[in-house]
Amino acid sequence: MTAKTAKTANKVHVLSCGAMSCDLTWLLLKAGRTMRTRTEHERPPEWYSCTTHCVLVETPEGTLLWDTSCPRDWETRWAPTGLQEYFPYDQVSEEEYLDARLGQLGVQPQDIDYLVLSHLHFDHAGNIGMFTGTGARLVCHEKEKEFAFGFEGAFNGAHLKTDYAAADFDTVSGDTEILPGVTLIEAPGHTPGTMSMKVDLEETGTMLFTSDAVYMGDSYGPPATPAAIVNDLTAWYASVEKIRGIAERSDATVVFGHDAEQLRSMRLAPDGFYA
Repeated sequence: MTAKTAKTANKVHVLSCGAMSCDLTWLLLKAGRTMRTRTEHERPPEWYSCTTHCVLVETPEGTLLWDTSCPRDWETRWAPTGLQEYFPYDQVSEEEYLDARLGQLGVQPQDIDYLVLSHLHFDHAGNIGMFTGTGARLVCHEKEKEFAFGFEGAFNGAHLKTDYAAADFDTVSGDTEILPGVTLIEAPGHTPGTMSMKVDLEETGTMLFTSDAVYMGDSYGPPATPAAIVNDLTAWYASVEKIRGIAERSDATVVFGHDAEQLRSMRLAPDGFYA
């Protein structure tokens, strides 16, 4: 894809789409939280409100939607994987589903010019079908596409082919400025082709959306703390430090992939936005 001239985006809308429930160990392997000493062996596991969000970015050259959250039919769609028992999408209200969130902003699927997937796990790619036939340009990392379409069978972990098999993706490689002020950051480790997104805004400055390259503030550290769901641990550590370096150089606001406390503290659509 052709890189654009560096400018700034116009607005960022953060769409909170409810939460899954899960054992925190899936997201964080940290002493005192999920790793118990022998004196704490009777303490119950900590279940966590694993929030999910999408990001709508308005730029002078088009509108971009970052990720699509979980589908309404999550329980039946995820059943082949068995993971619906571990990540129930049970903390969501009618107004928090993606279609409702877009509607609150007066946005229809056909208004989206670019649909960018940070990666193709089922809690990020679950609503790709909403954009079928709309003309939206679907984008993911080339290594993510290679992996997601390359394995045998219907699913591999949280990659579920029914989410994305009918989609026609354009791919990027390396760090790519896709629209004015919007740069996709290569950040593998969680999956082979995970990306983060850097958005430069005139008033707010730089925002860095990590997606699952960094789950939460406790993951970021320092030191970086990994999770039970990491495809390549060596690559994951390198990606966290890459993100940290970008954030420090650009004085960025870092927005983590599933940090419930942080998400609640942000300006959320439809009432708030960043400019």
